[in-house]
Amino acid sequence: MDFKILADEFHRISEQLVNRRNFMQRSSMLGLAAAAAPLLTGIFTPLTARADEPEAAGEADAEAAQAKDTVAEIATAALIAEDLATTFYYNGLVGAVIQDPNLAGAGGSADNVTSAGNLGNVNYIQAALTEEISHANLLRGLLNIPKASADPVQTFYFPAGSFDTLGPFLGLLDALENAFIGAYLNAIQEFAKKAAWVREQRRQGKNYDDTYSPEQLDYLAKVSASIMGIECEHRVLGRVISNSNPANNRNYETTDDITAVYNGKHSAVVALTPFLTPSTGPGFSLQTAIDKQGTVSIPVSGAPPAF
Repeated sequence: MDFKILADEFHRISEQLVNRRNFMQRSSMLGLAAAAAPLLTGIFTPLTARADEPEAAGEADAEAAQAKDTVAEIATAALIAEDLATTFYYNGLVGAVIQDPNLAGAGGSADNVTSAGNLGNVNYIQAALTEEISHANLLRGLLNIPKASADPVQTFYFPAGSFDTLGPFLGLLDALENAFIGAYLNAIQEFAKKAAWVREQRRQGKNYDDTYSPEQLDYLAKVSASIMGIECEHRVLGRVISNSNPANNRNYETTDDITAVYNGKHSAVVALTPFLTPSTGPGFSLQTAIDKQGTVSIPVSGAPPAF
């Protein structure tokens, strides 16, 4: 497929799958700077100067939803997202899409890339599969879930044709990774806020739920950031495969209109719900992906950050 046609199809499908504003594409650098200045001024105005100002309804709703999110709910939402990603990348490696010239080439496979294919691009997807499995294993440990077969969601649903050709596959990759990035950005904020709250309760000598110490909550924020960094890599490498230039097309990653992880109208759970719904399209088994991933994945090094 012609690179320009592929890039156009990739962009179109991505926009269809996730309805969000692409601020960078609509703004020149000058316009972006002009828009950012009042925004930052508003954020960093001293709290005393803003104390009497009414809180925006959207902000109040977001904060209320975040306050409801428990550590277990955040970890559960993240686990479901990682299992969804595992199922997605596995089926990309075994579906018909793998024979695209930008992947293994006609007649090729994940473990047999033809001379007409692109081994590097296939390796990107193979490594992403390994990384998502590692993330899910870490979250299972936090939730005391013994194995993947005990995870809360075992079947994920994708639009018909998602794993047949490269345009739909990469459009879906972009949509999913943007949602994952938004979820982890919110998780970082929520864990940081919980840590600050617990510290304040300690300072005031009040009784509170001490299931997690401030230090543990700080660590969960750090782990969320380290996972988010990998999801950002996946987003960019998907754009590399589609030859969408520049692949690293953002100064900052976005929340993708997600304002909380588990609760609320704009939560990560709501964003991922279509993939838990049979009406979306064919269902794909998490266990099949877990059981057979060794035939298509490749080793990747690295461990969670130190406590």
